[in-house]
Amino acid sequence: MVEIEVANRSGKDLDLGAASDLIREVLQTEGIGHGEVGLQLVGPQEIRDLKRQHLGIDEETDALAFPIDGRDELPVGVPRQLGDVVLCPEVLGDAWRAPLVHAVLHLVGYDHGAEMEARERAHA
Repeated sequence: MVEIEVANRSGKDLDLGAASDLIREVLQTEGIGHGEVGLQLVGPQEIRDLKRQHLGIDEETDALAFPIDGRDELPVGVPRQLGDVVLCPEVLGDAWRAPLVHAVLHLVGYDHGAEMEARERAHA
């Protein structure tokens, strides 16, 4: 089973049950049934700071992904750490599903391009 650790520092609500189900669905479809994912909900300034620190772009965004293990082969007994997805509910509004799928696909190794777009459409 994919374990999801949630932290909400945004002060906003998001359907965390539905978000967790969507994360698990995307990962299952991508062939990953076990592992750990962090889901962080943050405010506009925090996501802006993260994007500036890690991507060198000073602007708010809807979602960021910080992959760790992806699909790498792991030693037996070592739990898969997929990484963290960071969402900004204030930027997302009600349209959080597509950015969440996008970020989860980054966790498993997809980069922007036709292949990722096809996988996003498969999860729409």
